[in-house]
Amino acid sequence: MLPAATPSLDLPLWVWWVTIGVAIAVLAFDVVWIARNPHRPSNKETGLALGVYVGAAILFGLGMWAFAGGQLAGEYFAGWLTEYSLSVDNLFIFLLIMAKFAVPEKLQQFALMVGIIIAIVLRGLFIWLGAAAINNFSWVFYIFGAFLIYTAVKLAREGESDDDEYEENAFMRAMEARFPATKEFVGTKLFTRENGKRLATPLFFVILALGTTDLLFALDSIPAIYGLTREPYIVLVANLFALMGLRQLYFLLGGLLQKLVYLSLGLAVLLAFIGVKLLLHALHENELPFINGGDKVPVPDIPIAVSLGAIVVILGVTTVASLVKTKRDPEAVKHIPGPGGDGHAG
Repeated sequence: MLPAATPSLDLPLWVWWVTIGVAIAVLAFDVVWIARNPHRPSNKETGLALGVYVGAAILFGLGMWAFAGGQLAGEYFAGWLTEYSLSVDNLFIFLLIMAKFAVPEKLQQFALMVGIIIAIVLRGLFIWLGAAAINNFSWVFYIFGAFLIYTAVKLAREGESDDDEYEENAFMRAMEARFPATKEFVGTKLFTRENGKRLATPLFFVILALGTTDLLFALDSIPAIYGLTREPYIVLVANLFALMGLRQLYFLLGGLLQKLVYLSLGLAVLLAFIGVKLLLHALHENELPFINGGDKVPVPDIPIAVSLGAIVVILGVTTVASLVKTKRDPEAVKHIPGPGGDGHAG
C-alpha cells in the first residue's frame, strides 16, 4: 500500500550517483560503438543485448527483494513492467518515424540510441518534478489519476482506428522551418557543410522526432509509475531498464509488434486501473477541504501485490488475445513499415 507506513528507501547520495554513472557509462559505450560501426544489428546481437538488459533488470529486482523487502521489490517489478509495456507502445511510433524519414537501416540504431538518451534526460526531469509535487502536494494524486483515466479513454478510442502515418507536431514543423537541411543522410552526422553553408541532416530531425515523441509518452508513464511507488529511486531505475533495452526490442520484435493489435486497448485498461488506484490513494490521503471536510476518506488502498498481479494478467491477456486474433484473421495485422529505408528524407 502507498500510505506513509509503507517501507521506504533511505539511500545515501552515492547510490544515486553510482546508478546514474553506470547508466551513463553504458549509454556512452553504446553511442561510441554504434557511431563507429553503423549497421543493422542481427537477431543474435539484439537478442543477446536484450537478454542482458532484461536479466539485469530482474537481478536488480531480486537484489532489492533480498535487501529492501518484498514490498519495495514488488513496487519495482510493477513499475518496470508498466514502463516496459508503455515503451513497447512507443515502438509503433518509432517505426512510423523511421518510415516517414526513410532512415537507412544502418543508421536506425544510432538514431534510436541518441533518441533514447534524450528521452532518459527528459524523463529524469519529469521524475524529479513528480517527486517534488508528490512530497509537497498530496492532492496531485487526484490530477495524476484523472489524467490517466482520461488518457485510457483516449487510447481505447484511438485503438479502434488504423492510423499508420506519423504526423509531425508543431515543434517539429518549427524546427524544420528554422534549420535548412540536406535531402540526403550523411552517415551519423547531424550537421554538415555544403558550399560553405552549415546544414542539418535528416538524421537531426529524426532524433528530435524520437526524443519529443517519447517526452509525450512520459506524460503518461511517469504519473502511472508514481501510482505504483512513491520512491523516486525505483521510478528512475525502472525507467532506465525499460528504455535501455528499447533499441534492441525495436529490431528484434518489429514483426511481432505489428501483431499486437489489442495493445492499445490493453494499455488503456492498465492506465485506467492505475488511475483508479491513484484516485483511491488520493481519497485515502485526502487534505482537500471540499472533499469530506478535508478528512481522509475511508476507502481501500490497492496493495502492490494486487497491482503487480493485475499488470501481469492485463499484459498477458492482451498479448495472447492479439496473437489469437491475428492468427485467425491475418488481415487484422497492423500494416506498419518495419525497420528499413532507402536513404532519402521523407
